[in-house]
Amino acid sequence: MFLVFSIIRPLGKESKSCPFFGGLPEKEEDGFVGCVQNECQNTDEMHKEFGILPEILAGMCLAVALVWCYDNEVKKLEFHIKSEVVNVEVYLISLAVALVGGLMMSRLTKLVNLPAVTAYLVAGLLLGPFCIGALKVPGLGFNNADQVEAMKIVTQTALGFIAFTMGNEFRLRQLKETGAKAITIGILQAVIATIFVDVTLIVLHLLFPSLITISCAITLGAIASATAPAATLMVIRQYKADGPLTRLLMLVVAIDDAVGLVLFSVSFGIATALSAGHVSVVAVVVEPIVEVILSLGLGAAMGWLLNWVEQFFHSRSKRMSISVAFVLLTVGLSMIEFDVAGIHCGFSLLLVCMMTGTIFCNICSTSEELMGRIEGWTTPINVLFFVISGAELDLNVLAQPVTLLVGVLFIIARSAGKYYGAAFSCKITGQPKNITDHLGITLLPQAGVALGMAITAASLPDGALARNVVLFSVLVYELVGPALTKRSLLAVGEINPEGRTNARQENKD
Repeated sequence: MFLVFSIIRPLGKESKSCPFFGGLPEKEEDGFVGCVQNECQNTDEMHKEFGILPEILAGMCLAVALVWCYDNEVKKLEFHIKSEVVNVEVYLISLAVALVGGLMMSRLTKLVNLPAVTAYLVAGLLLGPFCIGALKVPGLGFNNADQVEAMKIVTQTALGFIAFTMGNEFRLRQLKETGAKAITIGILQAVIATIFVDVTLIVLHLLFPSLITISCAITLGAIASATAPAATLMVIRQYKADGPLTRLLMLVVAIDDAVGLVLFSVSFGIATALSAGHVSVVAVVVEPIVEVILSLGLGAAMGWLLNWVEQFFHSRSKRMSISVAFVLLTVGLSMIEFDVAGIHCGFSLLLVCMMTGTIFCNICSTSEELMGRIEGWTTPINVLFFVISGAELDLNVLAQPVTLLVGVLFIIARSAGKYYGAAFSCKITGQPKNITDHLGITLLPQAGVALGMAITAASLPDGALARNVVLFSVLVYELVGPALTKRSLLAVGEINPEGRTNARQENKD
């Protein structure tokens, strides 16, 4: 507790420097681990205003976190360490190889004008268990699915930062201009894509009942609504795209995930009911609504708390560090699940982190500058996210004829649903022709969110088919989708021709 108190404020009213670093210079340059005199003085002023409230809150949060971690995670960690040999060095080398391999592959794909996202995914496929990883050389790629699964903390963290930065798009001034239209487009295109896939796969069931069940068909229809925000965001960042289509796309993609979550929860509840022979109102209606409300509530609280804590720090390096810590905290909290009165309660990682970013960006006057620094800091994590995502793709699905048939129909129906759904919604909201013609194509990428839904769908009697179909579609969409997104943004003139950049500076004697 003493440590927390000392971090939050100096211990004495007359303190001119931080007690922990009393011997260090009072003036701090960006990135220097010292203590700023002004920062300490301002903290004293805030302490006079708030009293010991910061200390109490910090202490309570720390105590709760420690107790929860011990009871729920530490024991599990001890079990794994005792039950199996943990070669930390192998995992570190694998991460390094994945990062370097992804970056080197991006140099090759640049020669054929493909986005860097595609390069990272291809690198992941090559380093995965079906290619280089099959050689079983420690550290050289991912030797098996368990090694890829062990990297989940990296992918979850990356998704958290991606969602957090997406919240930057929901600034009130932007929402006043296109907010209502973006919400309309986001909802309609997702629902239409779901309907297209549902109708296609239900017709397939009626023609060939042995190939696919009704429950699997409607579940896949809901999964079709999800779009990959990470891939889209990476393409936009790489080519510095900007314009009406880009701004609308960012809002629609963010809304799309919330709509997809609700659609999947309802559809999966109906599918489970059909399989079990009875309908659960709680699973179909109540739990999806509770999850959305809890996610938005937790995200709003974390965004407000982040802004409040940021006020205690004035150096850019410390403020960025606090922001990173809060994103990590938010990701961890969003993984908690519990039951209340027979209702299973959980959170959506994407919704929670996105709401955190939204609230923070709208109440913090210096959020734009801070977001720019965070985006630069998270670049390596994002590269690893896509390389690991590529390694997760199961090539065994290519050897299953039923999966390929259903997968091809799924891809065709979803692509048509996204394109025509976006075009229809753009027309009724009065969007210009270039946006109407190209928005749907930019919504085709599909990855992490869909894979998460597929894992949940695997609990159905024929859930294995649903999971394999999604794996196949993700394999196709992730390799093709980013290139199509780039092409559409280029067609509307929101991507400038990529020139050669050089960040090197020779040493000066």
